[in-house]
Amino acid sequence: MRVITRNEISKVLEKYNLDDIHIGVLGSHSALDVMDGAKDEDFKTIVVCQRGREKPYLMYKRLCDEIIVLDKFSQIVNEEVQRTLRELNTVFVPHRAFTTYVPYDDIEERFLVPIFGNRAMLRTEERWAPRNQYYLLEKAGIRQPKKFKSPDEIDRLVIVKVPEAKRKIERAFFTASDPEDYWRKARERIEKGIITEEDLKSAVIEEFVIGTYFNFNYFYSPLDDELEFLGIDRRLQTNIYDFVNLPARQQLDVDVPLQNIEVGHMPATIRESLLEKVFDIGLRFVEVTKKEYPPGIIGPFALQGAVTVDLDIVIFDVSPRVPGSPVLITTSPYSKFKHGFVVGTGRRIAMELKKAVNLKRLIDVVT
Repeated sequence: MRVITRNEISKVLEKYNLDDIHIGVLGSHSALDVMDGAKDEDFKTIVVCQRGREKPYLMYKRLCDEIIVLDKFSQIVNEEVQRTLRELNTVFVPHRAFTTYVPYDDIEERFLVPIFGNRAMLRTEERWAPRNQYYLLEKAGIRQPKKFKSPDEIDRLVIVKVPEAKRKIERAFFTASDPEDYWRKARERIEKGIITEEDLKSAVIEEFVIGTYFNFNYFYSPLDDELEFLGIDRRLQTNIYDFVNLPARQQLDVDVPLQNIEVGHMPATIRESLLEKVFDIGLRFVEVTKKEYPPGIIGPFALQGAVTVDLDIVIFDVSPRVPGSPVLITTSPYSKFKHGFVVGTGRRIAMELKKAVNLKRLIDVVT
């Protein structure tokens, strides 16, 4: 497998007009956050949209200097599209939709456009990948839920994570308390077409950790060799929210499989005495990525987990790219503690890019 090298990206940057950098993003997930942050730092922007999904970016004209509309997101790796991006001196910011709609092989081998962050780490989000997020968490000594290799091993409440049949980007979570409960709920979802029997074979079965759920959003700056804690969000999910607000008697009358499809975000804070633990797990993750995926994590990432009644932090998932928490733009006290003003993920990326350009160190924040 041929992977684009940093030396190749350096040669691309040699042709760039650093006074006319565009920050580029795929038109989905957290593109508006990325572009709004770019505008705050006086960068131009370019958004690559899929036909039929471009309306939000046409409506927010202030944010979009250039719009490319393709029949499919995956066509972003076509040479003419890449050429346009390079001609516009684009630094591309990856998020989850980018890695969902564009194959990893294409991102790693064909997409010859500077990516803000470590493109080699994007694949670690997938549970089937070698040296994936679970491997990194284990190497970092960060507590995770107990994993079960087979439904037959279930001896406590677990959560099962399996891709939806129709939308592979979404996971059809369900809980189970023993093997019989697992198979009953799995068969129900297969019969309703929510999941497939094939996808169930590769499902993740892990201990259901009782606690308060948090998504810890970080930013690591290679320029300053410093970790920042940008803030916390919690996810709004259907059809859990607001099913749980129904009275118990009515909940029992509703015969539908519950799912956890993320549809929004809400802000949160954490007690100040726990911040040391929040920084500790973030630093542990940064250090292990430097060893396993040199030069390590660059820019934004998130550790998603829960705080238990014993005030331990247990991490379920890692987002090794823009996590997608636009509420941080206006609601994070932690970025204000650091910078004196509230900074969302998009603006923090733009701030780092501006500093890299001024220091002539752009190659240090892209791959």
